Amino acid sequence: MKDLTKVFLLVVLACLMLLLWRTGLLQQLNFENLKARQEELRAWTGLHFWRAVMIYFSTYVVVTAAALPGAGIMTLAGGAIFGLTTGVITVSFASTIGATLCFLGSRYFLRDFVAEKFKSTYDNAQNGLQKEGAFYLFTLRMMPVVPFFVINLVFGLMRMKPRTFFWVSQVAMLPATFAFVNAGTRLSQIESMSGIISWPVILSFALLGTVPWIAKLILESVRRYRIYDKFTRPSKFDYDVIVIGGGAAGLVSAYITAALKGKVLLIEKSRMGGDCLYTGCVPSKALLRSAHVASLFRRGDEFGLQAVVPQVDFSKVFTRIHNIIEKIEPNDSVERYASLGVECLTGEAKIADPFRVHVDKKILTTRNIIVATGAAPLMPEIPGLKEVPYYTSDTLWDMKWVPKKLLILGGGPIGCELGQAFARLSCDTTLVEKSARLLMKEDPDVSAMIHQRLGGDALKIILNNEVLRFEKNGAGGRAWLRTGESIDFDGVIMALGRRAHTRGFGLQELGIACRANDTIETDEYLRTRFPNILACGDVTGPFQFTHAASHQAGYAVLNALFAPFKSFKADYSALPWCTFTEPEVARVGLNELMAHENGEAVDIHTYPLDHLDRAICEGENFGMVKVLTRQDSGKILGVTVVGPHAGESIAEFVLAMRKNLSLNDILNTVHSYPTFTEANRFVAGIWKKKSAPKSALRFLEWFHGWRRA
Repeated sequence: MKDLTKVFLLVVLACLMLLLWRTGLLQQLNFENLKARQEELRAWTGLHFWRAVMIYFSTYVVVTAAALPGAGIMTLAGGAIFGLTTGVITVSFASTIGATLCFLGSRYFLRDFVAEKFKSTYDNAQNGLQKEGAFYLFTLRMMPVVPFFVINLVFGLMRMKPRTFFWVSQVAMLPATFAFVNAGTRLSQIESMSGIISWPVILSFALLGTVPWIAKLILESVRRYRIYDKFTRPSKFDYDVIVIGGGAAGLVSAYITAALKGKVLLIEKSRMGGDCLYTGCVPSKALLRSAHVASLFRRGDEFGLQAVVPQVDFSKVFTRIHNIIEKIEPNDSVERYASLGVECLTGEAKIADPFRVHVDKKILTTRNIIVATGAAPLMPEIPGLKEVPYYTSDTLWDMKWVPKKLLILGGGPIGCELGQAFARLSCDTTLVEKSARLLMKEDPDVSAMIHQRLGGDALKIILNNEVLRFEKNGAGGRAWLRTGESIDFDGVIMALGRRAHTRGFGLQELGIACRANDTIETDEYLRTRFPNILACGDVTGPFQFTHAASHQAGYAVLNALFAPFKSFKADYSALPWCTFTEPEVARVGLNELMAHENGEAVDIHTYPLDHLDRAICEGENFGMVKVLTRQDSGKILGVTVVGPHAGESIAEFVLAMRKNLSLNDILNTVHSYPTFTEANRFVAGIWKKKSAPKSALRFLEWFHGWRRA
């Protein structure tokens, strides 16, 4: 219905424009006609002043709103007919009202189409105008080099408030309005339009329009350098970049700097590789693999084998985990990074000022500092916690024995992964989550699927509850819940999230702000209040993933090495994440929860994996692929995959969103059979069936019947 209304209004507008053209009214808006009839128009205006003002005002608004030619002549006419004062007032308000109507018309008729067809370019333009839109509009209005009707149409596509557009246009167009109306008062002395719109005049306005830009650059330069006033800038620097932290963000930052031929120093106080290698991604995935094999032992009869209860030797499980870490260690070692051109130093760094870093009594100078100090498990202040045997995702890998009765606090990704793993490895495991469901950032149907599978692995799950206090109970402990129940355990794992490392190395002394969750506050370029001190990875967020840290590191390095000549905004538009339970949960872009919160109208297309041949063959036909698209379009807004190898399957959708491809492109891509990624093509087929034009299908049905007859 909305589209039909648009078509109807466009037809009406086209008919009006055709009528104006056929009646010759538009052709009369020319310099020669105005000059010839000036005295006649002035005389009539003297007799019917207010009628003349209303007719002129209304005509000006219509011409400007419809982006018709003639606004320049009408501005001259304002001065020629009404004089300077009345002309300026009338033209100023008529032009602004007409421009705002053109702005609103562009928004109504064109914005949705442009946003869909040119999503990448449109999103970049929106990001660029998010903070500086009013300033850009002001400067463009000041210099009449770009036709004003083009500005009206283009800004109508953007998310600028109409009242902002109105008042900025009203103020910024005054100089040009005054100049043209004033020229109109001297119309008898002017022989042609070239006497007004000449290159010297246009150049003068263009130079006038650069004044705000020059002023802004000067103010930004002053502001930028004033924050450095109390610091002494070295006459020369030891390094282009000093990176603090040798985890994923720090390693990638150092590598990219060296690859771009910058001199870089990487400082790590403990072990190169950081949390991901020693306490995060690598050991947890190794543990999950052992748990997966244990679950297959129990499911042997599904595959024509004898089902057995696995005899778990935790000492061997943990030995395997540490062997895997040792195999990967060389990839993150000092020796490897030194071979790549990175200077590495072990020690505790302290940022003395924006240009100096202290390390073990050494003072090193640098043009830029990148903070990549990561995060640590969040430890709640629960009474009695320190009296019982507790572990975190950092410390559990050094356990000498595994508790027979294990309690896990937290139903997020870490809690769910560890809970399933230890339950499969024959631990009596209980998971407590204070929210109403697991994985609260995922859609409810996804949470329900994971809850079902974790429960099937003998993991006991308690929702809508929390531990209020602990007490020692023999060699173990007892947890008292909000509901009054108690749980006895031999060990408890705290999996309640992670908190950024921001203390103890100079940030507070420099006045670098942190957010409420303790992450470093940075702008969209990953810069702190000091433009040459940047942060990336878990220490700044908003995502605490290894691949997100690596992604941010690239932007941080580019902004460090090439500022102020060029800066790059960090782009999170197609950043995936994955929870490695079984089945896995992978997501990119919007899910239903986010779409609802944003008030975004979407179409949802779901393909259940219980129909997928490969999943049936492997006995893993549980899960789904769910795609959100813009309504009545194949444009992908977000995808959630629940199932085996979801982290790999999601990559096709990440690429599609990154390259602005549609579900139609995925449908037309050949997928090997039988594979799990075929589900991506099948969900695209579901979208195609939903969006197929019914009238065309009815015609085809008739056509084929006619041919058969």
